[in-house]
Amino acid sequence: MTRDEIDPADVKLLRAFNRTYTQRISVLEPYLGSALSLTEVRILYELAHQGPCAAADLARDLTLDAGYLSRVLRQFTQQGWITAAPHPDDARRKQLALTPAGWAVFEPLQQRSREQVADLLATLAPDQRAQLVAALRTAHGLLAPAQAPTRTAVLREPRPGDMGWVIEQHGALYASEFGWNSEFEALVAEIVAGMLRTHDPAWERGWIAELDGQRVGSVFVVRKSATEAQLRLLILAPAARGLGLGGRLTDECVAFARAKGYAKLVLWTNANLAAARAIYAQRGFQRVASKPYHGYGQDLVGETWELGLQAAG
Repeated sequence: MTRDEIDPADVKLLRAFNRTYTQRISVLEPYLGSALSLTEVRILYELAHQGPCAAADLARDLTLDAGYLSRVLRQFTQQGWITAAPHPDDARRKQLALTPAGWAVFEPLQQRSREQVADLLATLAPDQRAQLVAALRTAHGLLAPAQAPTRTAVLREPRPGDMGWVIEQHGALYASEFGWNSEFEALVAEIVAGMLRTHDPAWERGWIAELDGQRVGSVFVVRKSATEAQLRLLILAPAARGLGLGGRLTDECVAFARAKGYAKLVLWTNANLAAARAIYAQRGFQRVASKPYHGYGQDLVGETWELGLQAAG
């Protein structure tokens, strides 16, 4: 895609975000209350976090004009903030590094920057903060894929407060993605309440998926009869999709039900939930019933799927 093909509204939106963010972190004022510019602080940051490096590397990484960078480095040298030593592999090149005086200048600025961002995040409610962090992670991964941080996914047992989140996520996601009304959220609330009241830890289990410390998914196995278990309330937030977590949650259900000696694992879903149905089909579930109905403000097709758990032979 060329520059001329970009929607002007997209350009306007990104520029508006840049203006808002630079204002919120006071880039247009003396940066972090110091006499240094944002670029000068970034140079100190790279020297602190990269370790000894050449001026050419700084110019490349920060996309700075070599002449401008040379003037800044000369100023830092005169102030005693950096030293230049011969490169071990090429004496013609110099390696730059912060001196103790340079560290003394940089470290308070780094701490002030962390506190400033923490104060900004503290103005948001927990769910808003999670949305912002997920959006920023996505943006970072798209614009700088080589720098995208490793993500940490964990499946854990539910804790107090998790079940309320499960209800809220089902209501919000199914409304935004499929247009389902509050009848569905009410159904989920009834299911959750029933599971909480009658939970039998010997035969039932639930999992909450976390991504980078934030809740992003859930699933549960409940006892339907002495021989059948039921998979319920599989959900995955948009920010966590494409990472295999939906499959991992389903695999945990299958493994648990099989280990408990259930003969069959069943579930009920809808024909329009393509991603979930693909997960079930990949694991050997078979659709055994299908029936049109009107519910949650939509014309839908409900489906029953089953997976046999008894070993052959």
